Amino acid sequence: MVAHAEIRVVHLSGSKINFREPVITNDSRFLLCASGESVKVYSSSSEECVHDLQGHTDLVSGIVRNPSNHLQVYSCSADGTVRLWDFTDGILIKTFIIGYPIYSIYVSENHGGVVFVVVPMANDKSSELFQLVAVHLPLSGDQEVEARELSAVLCDVSPSGAASFGRKGEYIAAVKGLQLEVFFFKKQKSHRFFLKSGNKKGAKNAFTCVSCHPKEDCIATGHEDGKIRLWRNFNQKKEYTYSTLHWHHGAVNTLQFTPEGTNLLSGGIESVLVQWHYTQENQKDFLPRLGGAITHIAVSPDGSLFCTSHSDNKITIIQSCVKVSAIIQGLVKGEGVRTDLTIDPRSKALVLNGKPGHLQFYSLHRDKLLYNLDIVQQEYIHEEGLDQFEVVKAAFDTRGDWLATVEERTQKGSELEINLKLWVYDEQTQSFMLNTTVIAPHEDQITAMCFSPSPETTMLVTISFDGHFKAWLLADHSDTKEGASWSCDFVGGYHHLKPGCCCFSADGSLLAVGFQEVVTVWSPSWELLTTLSQPPGAIRDLCFGRLSCSKYLLGTSTKNQLCCWNLLTCSLEWSTPVDVSLLQADPLSENMAAFCSQSGCSDLFVFKPGEPRPLYSQKALCTGKVQRAVFAPRDQMLESCEEHAQWLNRSQLYFFTQHMDLMTFSTKTEEDRLLASSKRLMVDDSVAVTPFYLLLGKHRQHQEALTNPMAERIQLPQGSIAIKELLYTPAHVLPSASFLCSMFVRSLLISSSSARQKNIILIPFQHIYWRNQSAVTYTTVQNLGSLRNVLVFHEISCKMSRKYSQDFDKVINNDF
Repeated sequence: MVAHAEIRVVHLSGSKINFREPVITNDSRFLLCASGESVKVYSSSSEECVHDLQGHTDLVSGIVRNPSNHLQVYSCSADGTVRLWDFTDGILIKTFIIGYPIYSIYVSENHGGVVFVVVPMANDKSSELFQLVAVHLPLSGDQEVEARELSAVLCDVSPSGAASFGRKGEYIAAVKGLQLEVFFFKKQKSHRFFLKSGNKKGAKNAFTCVSCHPKEDCIATGHEDGKIRLWRNFNQKKEYTYSTLHWHHGAVNTLQFTPEGTNLLSGGIESVLVQWHYTQENQKDFLPRLGGAITHIAVSPDGSLFCTSHSDNKITIIQSCVKVSAIIQGLVKGEGVRTDLTIDPRSKALVLNGKPGHLQFYSLHRDKLLYNLDIVQQEYIHEEGLDQFEVVKAAFDTRGDWLATVEERTQKGSELEINLKLWVYDEQTQSFMLNTTVIAPHEDQITAMCFSPSPETTMLVTISFDGHFKAWLLADHSDTKEGASWSCDFVGGYHHLKPGCCCFSADGSLLAVGFQEVVTVWSPSWELLTTLSQPPGAIRDLCFGRLSCSKYLLGTSTKNQLCCWNLLTCSLEWSTPVDVSLLQADPLSENMAAFCSQSGCSDLFVFKPGEPRPLYSQKALCTGKVQRAVFAPRDQMLESCEEHAQWLNRSQLYFFTQHMDLMTFSTKTEEDRLLASSKRLMVDDSVAVTPFYLLLGKHRQHQEALTNPMAERIQLPQGSIAIKELLYTPAHVLPSASFLCSMFVRSLLISSSSARQKNIILIPFQHIYWRNQSAVTYTTVQNLGSLRNVLVFHEISCKMSRKYSQDFDKVINNDF
């Protein structure tokens, strides 16, 4: 079983927008950032995503402005290409094929036609040594060009982008570890400066970032101990000097000079933007409380706009270090996902824990954070080692009317604190409101919970390590002022065993609870219907089949077994020895996804419980174990005819890797649809090769020519002289518009000789009639700019036999 090439694993939504330094356009209207395999173009005022530049097939690792055209940007990717984009129209202009994975990109106005990229020293993604090379971009009219002329600039550099061009592009500085290296282009040599690893005071001198002054020979470097060093006279290897600035108590993550060099901006884990005055180093301004730790700083070319990237996957847009004007928030991932990935039935948003004490509702289709819901409702104190409440569980009912959450806090020397909260959806506020709080619902940690899908009752089941599962029932008090409230309806257990997982059947008629090595099946009246045994090992996951496979119950165990029971016969249908780390059912089909761990990687198998052959499989999906996954319903159903891709027609499978990357699967059908819907300036071959065609279009090959290469091609008419004069003549010497219009109309008329050959009747009036042997078709064109209206009557046919052809003029005069 092998993976199919038509299905790719991609970063589609919820990608990191803080991965690399963002770019602000010259007019400060747009902000561009790398987001997975695409480049996002945001409006700096409205925070909305204007364009999604798609074309790369691997992670985008850098974006820079094109120095020779302020409406274009370069992007680089690990797919080994550099792409040139028109970000205002969202159009891919050209692709330069480098052939090596690219991790950073730099440009300079003084090095025209050259980009500087960081690539591995060996052509391998696993290489740990990187070099900075200059790539000469060839001039070519083709859309895809191979750029093989590479020249090494610096060896052993950091892949994360710790480099900066100096004054007028005369040199470039790069830092890594305890080394600062400056390469001078005119001399074609570099100077290296080293710092000691530390001193008796415990200083950490390792370099973290670098920025060069745009007007003077000065290099600013940031360090792990929070210090900033300003290097001068570095063109003399032994006579260099540096001064030290210190405010940050943690590592300096990023540095950036303003365009005129009057100020130096710095940021770190304090989430404070510090603005140092270059000529007065003791004076500095602060913009505090920006959120997560600052990872990158970008400045607009005119210096009017700043933006900071943060560790919580956020970009803050700031007006001249004075006030925050906009915030672009991505999917907050943190160190891990405590809650399962769930889908809000109402908004179809992905719901998981985000900011401390909150649930985030993230739209996968719009790739945008909708809102945060404060669950803990307590002020979070950012202090290491302090025990605070965390959201660990979340579940929705089938209609999205109710949300259940569990929050926990563990304090040293005290018992575990647990709160179960039930939230009701409020139509007026379009959000969830707290309805019921249950303090200490269980005596131990809650391991799982789920709502019953039955439409008759609203019920929540929670299970805990205290050896019990509890059923919470919604009681309606509409006749009183109290309204709806929740209460415990049933407490169950099985031989004092600890339950680990639970699951309702699709119709809510059965509840399965896994008690260590035994699966128990319960009725809605809380009668124990049966128990199911399996090979040794505690039950890890339980899933009921859907639709035509609803008679099956699947479970995974800690002893690397995947079992399928037939509920009609209460017997084991089949089992297979596989280490399933996560089992997920598609709510809209019979399909199930099993993520399996093998040799440090995760494999995926998509199957139906009643069929022995998997629908889809892929080996080495990602490194590490997949612990969180969810099927999200599509806005528009795909119509894939390939059997191996049909499991993605109704739902899309998302999963988190161990590195907290949200991944999903993309089909060729879906990519073709996105490609067709994107804006592209293409002109059909049937259009004459005119100046308009040369400006707007590119040849698109006819499918007929591919199927019948011997077919005779139609000779296209030559470009109009009137159009050429209109386009090529300077505006200040053009004749009047009335003269141009009449000349343009005459250029559209067809000569009488060619008309007789093509059986066309010309009438010197406002109508143009075309006649063939069987019919007369009248065509109309309305409102061609400032031209006189030319009426064309289309799709009207007046059938005539040959004997009436001589009275054709009479027919026309009588009808019109």
